[in-house]
Amino acid sequence: MNGVKRIAFSAHDALKPALSAWAFANEAALRHHSLTATGNTARAIMDATRLTVDSLKAGVLGGDLELGALIAEGQVDVAFLFADPLTRQPHDVDHTPILRVAAISQTVVALNEATADFLLRSALFDGPYHRPHGGRPLPAVPTQLGDHRRAS
Repeated sequence: MNGVKRIAFSAHDALKPALSAWAFANEAALRHHSLTATGNTARAIMDATRLTVDSLKAGVLGGDLELGALIAEGQVDVAFLFADPLTRQPHDVDHTPILRVAAISQTVVALNEATADFLLRSALFDGPYHRPHGGRPLPAVPTQLGDHRRAS
């Protein structure tokens, strides 16, 4: 990844104000990066800042799936996912598959404000970084059924 990071945001409802306030406080540092977020999170960030954020669908309407796909395709360098651990979410598992694909693809993830602060202030944040596997799209994993079809 180069100096301009492809950054994705998602926040559970109770943490959208915290993520928006964090983005406002760090607007200058975020301004020159490429920003994407799930729908309601994108709106909250843009309402609180002068940042331009590409908007996916709302999380519960498929935005979390879109975000996971972007990560799997190697289109996200850093993800800020402010998850609310204290409130049961109607779509509880939304961040779980995102975290799984982020771990496999070596995508940098911050789950809370403290981690986001450390990450944003890292010497690596604005410079180039060659992550393991080069951030390439994840390969397709052949299934037994898929293998069987090819053998036929």
